[in-house]
Amino acid sequence: MNTENTENTEQRPDAPAEPVRFETKIAVLLRADLEPWQRLNVTAFLVSGLGSQVPEVIGDPYEDADGASYLPMFRQPVLVFEGTKETLREAHTRALARALPCAVFTADLFTTGNDRDNRAAVRAVRTADLDLVGLAVYGPRNGVDKVLKGARMHL
Repeated sequence: MNTENTENTEQRPDAPAEPVRFETKIAVLLRADLEPWQRLNVTAFLVSGLGSQVPEVIGDPYEDADGASYLPMFRQPVLVFEGTKETLREAHTRALARALPCAVFTADLFTTGNDRDNRAAVRAVRTADLDLVGLAVYGPRNGVDKVLKGARMHL
């Protein structure tokens, strides 16, 4: 799979910049009934999973004009969607069927306080019974779009 973007790198100085169009998509799907603080927390946890295990999603480090260095970030936008509990369950099933890299956040993780207990909480529940509140997925645009069928952009 080619994960490079289709950015035109040889532009004439007077030519308008072509929009960058990525062949891949990073998306987060949140359950619509989450509190605002939960939405932010779940999104942060989910995308950290993608960044740690899918190295091609990470761009180069940043540096400002004074030479201060900053950590690299995703090389492309993260699109955030929302849906019902059923929408999340269906998206999860489709992501697994397509073998797309994904991260999950279950309702149980709001009651744990550390990484070890988080993993134990997920491990204790069968796939079909996970109480999903969030899902992050990465892959080819059309594949991710099919996984997210029925979800709507988060407002």
